[in-house]
Amino acid sequence: MTKTYNTMIMGASYGSLLAIKLLLAGHSAKLVCLPDEAALFNEEGARVRMPVKGRDDLVEIDSRTLPGDLSAGGTGDVDPKDYDLIVLAMQEPQYRSPGVRELLDAVAKSGVPCMSIMNMPPLPYLARIPGLDTEALKKCYTDPTVWESFDPAMITLCSPDPQAFRPPEEKTNVLQVALPTNFKAARFESDEHTAILRQLQADIEAIRFDTGDGEIELPVKLKVHDSIFVPLAKWAMLLTGNYRCVQADDMRSIRKSVHSDMETSKSVYNWVREVCESIGASPDSMVPFEKYAAAAQGLAKPSSAARALLAGAPNIERADCLVKTIAEMKGMQNDTVDASVALVDSWVARNREKAG
Repeated sequence: MTKTYNTMIMGASYGSLLAIKLLLAGHSAKLVCLPDEAALFNEEGARVRMPVKGRDDLVEIDSRTLPGDLSAGGTGDVDPKDYDLIVLAMQEPQYRSPGVRELLDAVAKSGVPCMSIMNMPPLPYLARIPGLDTEALKKCYTDPTVWESFDPAMITLCSPDPQAFRPPEEKTNVLQVALPTNFKAARFESDEHTAILRQLQADIEAIRFDTGDGEIELPVKLKVHDSIFVPLAKWAMLLTGNYRCVQADDMRSIRKSVHSDMETSKSVYNWVREVCESIGASPDSMVPFEKYAAAAQGLAKPSSAARALLAGAPNIERADCLVKTIAEMKGMQNDTVDASVALVDSWVARNREKAG
């Protein structure tokens, strides 16, 4: 019998997707979230709906019927030392919130390996990239001081490629997957901690789900890579699609951002790939533009960052600022990216002014 792992996941929206996969594989997960969300998860479980190739309807998975255990609590209800792996699944600006900040600091000091599934890589993860000046990148973070206690060796990044959302008409314990791609994690520095990820990968790979009319293989796997650059393949997608949803007075869908001008989209995408390669990524750790463009056809909503700005958020994850700043260090520049970053800056400034 292989070991079953106990995982703490900070953030219950996107985090519940990874949690469901862990539960299907027989592992346990504790979701750290808001009190009303925690009560709902503890009472009614998590429900995740996903498209499966060859089926017309979505397959719904209810955490209460799975071999692993799911529970939820607030930031004061957990001790990071009780877990084998900790997952960061909140948006980067949330980590400076009261309660969350203190828990994150306890995570950093716990000696427990930590995997982020944020679009915005934690600063200590970027410190694992040889020769990258993380000091100059601090300006892109809502509050860079929350990361100060972390040992870079204890943190890794997992690219959150699957797209999922909470259907507005449903309770907050329901998550719907729009794009069922894989989580792509970089290894930890140590073999011992990487072995946890590799076992989770194998266990998730082995899952067969009984729909009532037979067992099926479910999408959304965990793939562990030796290269620390593999999760950065998401940057080209974010800057080509997600951040370009932001328009002067409104927002557009990711599909429209990518497909309304394919030539510009391709040039942005390939430029971001070149930025990644300039800090050490190999071309084969990146995703070809054509593959991304095909996936973007199914993304009919504006990105979460764009929706947050539209709703008045004074802070969002700024991976666009991060890429632009790294590019500047390497003497690289792109007009379309500059214009896109400036648009996001103006929305953030406006929202902060309104928030007072």
